[in-house]
Amino acid sequence: MPLIRIERRTHLSAGEAWRRLTAWERHARHVPFTAITVATAPPTRVGTRFTARTGVGRAGFDDPMEVVRWEPPARGRPGRCRLEKRGSVVLGWAEVEVSPVDGGALVVWREEACVRGLPRPMDAPTAWVGRLLFGRVVTGLLRDS
Repeated sequence: MPLIRIERRTHLSAGEAWRRLTAWERHARHVPFTAITVATAPPTRVGTRFTARTGVGRAGFDDPMEVVRWEPPARGRPGRCRLEKRGSVVLGWAEVEVSPVDGGALVVWREEACVRGLPRPMDAPTAWVGRLLFGRVVTGLLRDS
């Protein structure tokens, strides 16, 4: 799938936006038919692993991820997190960057994921759906308290 890029400005501080975007379990509130289980003890750090289970009943798939970069925002420096998708169905990565800006923060979410076995002509529709879904997730997480 082509690279997905979601950008949002928020009135939240960079630290608060970061906290909301990296509360992994809360992502499930904004992704239909999905539950998230964190496999490692808090706090989040390089090596944290979690799985998003999407489906209904027995029909579904796991999207296991691991944090491979973890740099929370500090002293005017942007925060950066990178997740590697390690599943048998979904492969790829996601990056979250939160930068302090006047009056709040700028969030940039980048994601490149491929669904194993999906033919190349499906890249464009898959990217379109991905932009809608991840845009909804980012917007929802920034609105949550």
